[in-house]
Amino acid sequence: MSRTDEPAESRRAREAGRARPERRLIGIPVSAGVAIGPVFGAAEPPAVVTRQKIQAADIEAETSRLDAAIVQSRKQLQKLRARLGVLPEDSQAEIAPLLDAYLQMIGPSRLVRGARRRIAEILVSAETAVLDESEAIADAILATPGDQDPAGRKRRAEEVREICRRLVRNLTHAPFRSFLALPEGAVLVTETLRPADAALLDPSRVAGVAVDEGGAEGHTAIMLRALGVPAVLGAAGLAHAVKPGDIVVVDGAAGTVVLNPSPVTLAAARRAVTAFARERARLGRLRRLPAVTEDGETIELQANLEIPAELPLIAQSGAAGIGLLRSEFLFMNRETLPDEAAQFETYRSVIEAMGGDPVTIRVLDWGGEKDIEALQGEGIVPEVADRNPALGLRGIRLLLRQTELFETQLAAILRAATAGPTRVLLPMVTTVGEVRTAREVFDRVVRRLRRRGERLPDPLPPLGIMIETPGAALSADALALEADFFAIGTNDLSMYTLAVDRGETDVADLYDPLHPAVLRLVQFATEAALRMRMPVSVCGEMAANPRLTPLLVGLGLRSFSMNASAVPRVKQAVRALNIDDCARFARKVMEQSDPAIIQEMVLGQSPGAASP
Repeated sequence: MSRTDEPAESRRAREAGRARPERRLIGIPVSAGVAIGPVFGAAEPPAVVTRQKIQAADIEAETSRLDAAIVQSRKQLQKLRARLGVLPEDSQAEIAPLLDAYLQMIGPSRLVRGARRRIAEILVSAETAVLDESEAIADAILATPGDQDPAGRKRRAEEVREICRRLVRNLTHAPFRSFLALPEGAVLVTETLRPADAALLDPSRVAGVAVDEGGAEGHTAIMLRALGVPAVLGAAGLAHAVKPGDIVVVDGAAGTVVLNPSPVTLAAARRAVTAFARERARLGRLRRLPAVTEDGETIELQANLEIPAELPLIAQSGAAGIGLLRSEFLFMNRETLPDEAAQFETYRSVIEAMGGDPVTIRVLDWGGEKDIEALQGEGIVPEVADRNPALGLRGIRLLLRQTELFETQLAAILRAATAGPTRVLLPMVTTVGEVRTAREVFDRVVRRLRRRGERLPDPLPPLGIMIETPGAALSADALALEADFFAIGTNDLSMYTLAVDRGETDVADLYDPLHPAVLRLVQFATEAALRMRMPVSVCGEMAANPRLTPLLVGLGLRSFSMNASAVPRVKQAVRALNIDDCARFARKVMEQSDPAIIQEMVLGQSPGAASP
């Protein structure tokens, strides 16, 4: 979305302030597009909280205040959800599940239970109890050793803090931010923008968004992308640098915000608006075109799904199914484990939403670094994580010890699979024995469901495995005899191969998916699958980079799963490729042993030119 028409009052303001020099700020690109317009600032009045102790006689009164704030917060969220009807259908489907999650979190949740306990046992005010409990939960989510899913952990911590803010504002009677006065074609500039704030924006009125805080993976960013509003987050100091009437240029792809743009900058921005519109139209047409190389080879492009709220993005991307549905979202922010019925309904809704495109569901991959209260509360996993959770009880290792948990999830998936083509994916497999035992459990569940008279798909869903450790990759020949398909998880495979946690700043520069050792493991696993004529895909970040597509295709991969936003550009790369050129290029790359040379060869080429 872009706006080029400048209101007369804004033009006069710009002309009056022309003496002010142009200033460019760098932030985080969140939602592509270029916006030009006057600044609109929507400040949020601070909620003033005085942390204080209370007397035992005040416990009932403080608990009542907390209950009243919960009731008020629930009404606000329900009202906000009702307002979604003015938004585009895709945006409604994106935002509604998050509001539902917020509503669940002010039910009988860990946050509410902990706040009540603090009031009664520590004798603190309701505000203090909510703040302290939310920070304890958020810190636990973020600080647990291991970092296999840092973006997901940040989102979960953000959810907790968002509900805390709402409760505290209602406890202190602090007013909420309002966008009623936002003029059409204006650019919203503010220090912070919460997901609930983003849900209030009308994409037909706001030209763009620029915010001091925030990141590319949070719920606010997801919502802005769903709304199609050009947006930059994390532009530190922006809100204090602008004045009413200033003109700004927001480039949501480059991550830049230009204040008081010069005539030259304005002219360039208007050209960018036109170019972006043309590019978006071209990529939009790709949605309906097949992912086929120049010489007629079909490449399967699917999307990863972390939460159901991302389903509209998958539909918009033109992905041919879900190559990796991470089922952990079902188990998080809950006091108790989801039963078979609850899981069945969720899986069925996702499978039905894909309209016949395949869905690959990865069973629970708790790895110690994921904060799943229900697992800890029922004694399935320890409250204190393993010293090194990446090497501990995670993935299939946990499920084979907790077979009831595993069987419940398999039963739900098998029943839901009648709604469309479905595959089951086992995480963190390292031995043949694990696959055999998992298949025995799978078969046992099938027999039990048939005795119950449940309708099951025919044929049954294939049972595949993640290749995400060197041990699995080097055992791929043997594993291929037991599994129905492979999914190569290049993120974990790179971490385990190079002994590098990319979340650790001191060694992050050593994390290199193009390291020859990683590439050889990918090649080894791919060739093992191809020899057995079984499906093999790549579902790590390598799949989402169009500059790596020629190499991966050249190694024999024909199926990719990635974040939905990457699908159009990878499809564009695929349609410019020639299979023979890719194969020759891959052979040249695999002859190299120097990571720097491989980087230069792979990243220095254009995606459509596989032969250097």
